[in-house]
Amino acid sequence: MKDKPVPSVTATEPAIALLRQLKAQYGEKLIFHQSGGCCDGSAPMCYEASDFMLGDNDVKLGELDGVPFYIGRDQGERWGATNLIIDAIAGNGGMFSLDNGTGRRFLTRSEVCAAPTSD
Repeated sequence: MKDKPVPSVTATEPAIALLRQLKAQYGEKLIFHQSGGCCDGSAPMCYEASDFMLGDNDVKLGELDGVPFYIGRDQGERWGATNLIIDAIAGNGGMFSLDNGTGRRFLTRSEVCAAPTSD
């Protein structure tokens, strides 16, 4: 995503609290990947780092409480200059995501940011 706007990622306090709960249970080596809409819609998925293989087209957007957050290059380019806000709400997590079974799930909210202009 060299010359194109890249999404940014932040998290709410409830999301950080759920993430810390998962770290206490599974350890510090976790990873987030923004789902592209297959089985679990477009939920942010949290995995143990050893259980998820990143591909050449995955792009790191940042970290949430020390946990790297990735998105597929094509999806990131489509979302462009959007701030992805990771939240946690009541419900069931994605089938393979570590939040499944906690009674809470991660949710991506978005806020459109101004795209940089070239003067």
